Amino acid sequence: MADDSLLERVAALEERVSRLESGPNPTRNDVFWALEGLRRRLTEDGQVLFTGALDLPTGEHYEWQQGAAVTELLDANWADHAAPYAALGHPVRLTLLRAVLRGTRSSTELQETAGLNTTGQLYHHLKQLTAAGWLQAEGRGHYVVPAGRVVPLLVLLSAVVPAPNPTTRSGT
Repeated sequence: MADDSLLERVAALEERVSRLESGPNPTRNDVFWALEGLRRRLTEDGQVLFTGALDLPTGEHYEWQQGAAVTELLDANWADHAAPYAALGHPVRLTLLRAVLRGTRSSTELQETAGLNTTGQLYHHLKQLTAAGWLQAEGRGHYVVPAGRVVPLLVLLSAVVPAPNPTTRSGT
């Protein structure tokens, strides 16, 4: 009897390994492996998902995923969310965010990095980024990108920075 149970368990494990090995696998050149994983969880109208796992030059590690149903996104009042996008709409602010992600955290260093002539200019831009939630003051004169904003910020940038080999698929 014990042998029958063991054989059944081994057969079940072999079947499971076989299914796992034949499923989507990013190492097997399955270009849409993330999309296929999402497809198995889709709601009726579809979903948008973004995710990331990364190490910054500072050594900080972040993992993030967020999804939303298409209906919720299309029904939302987009104007209510204009401020965070507006805060990103200035080259100096983008320079400041990139510098902070790379490890430049003090206002003195940020002013130099951004090439600003006055502290008033710097604090104007820092105030915009802080009010929109892209930066957070950490101690006196030091700033960080909040953990919950690191991957979303990089996702937004990846949407506008041309990818060398974008992969798309559409259908009706």
